Amino acid sequence: MVPVTSEAATLLGLLSDDDRLRVVAALALGARTPGEVADSAGLEIPRAGRALARLTSGGLVEQEKDGYRLASERFREALESVERPAPESPASGLGPDADKVLKAFLRGGKLTSIPVVHSKRLVILDYLSRLFEPGEAYTEKVVNERLAAFHPDFAALRRYLVDDEFLHRRDGFYWRAGGTFEV
Repeated sequence: MVPVTSEAATLLGLLSDDDRLRVVAALALGARTPGEVADSAGLEIPRAGRALARLTSGGLVEQEKDGYRLASERFREALESVERPAPESPASGLGPDADKVLKAFLRGGKLTSIPVVHSKRLVILDYLSRLFEPGEAYTEKVVNERLAAFHPDFAALRRYLVDDEFLHRRDGFYWRAGGTFEV
């Protein structure tokens, strides 16, 4: 059985209601305004409006100046999130507390936020330090690119990695100085 990610589960939840499913079908067939959607879906306008509101808040429908649009790219994103096997957590062996922190802050291989609590941030930094091989020097550009793949505020992550001595920096180069090493 394929594990269902939260993204796919959200999409399935949005489509589990008959009215919302009918509204999605109407949008897919070209309806744009609430009246067109209601007519095409065979619903009264208030029911179609409630379904549109829920689908919009769930991110499956986008409201534009001339009506509504089905965000069909969400289907592809949900499918990709299910097909991709979850990467093995590099924190395995650090204990269940570290695994809990990683599960809380990583979704789909991306960092949802940078932990404010220092002990939790250290777990995340340890995880990110594994992007860098011991004994190799990296330019700031390479460090930024690798960290940007996990979170848009790569500068803060880079600064935390240096401040907490997971990386050292000199003359524009960075190298791994700490964190958990696999032997």
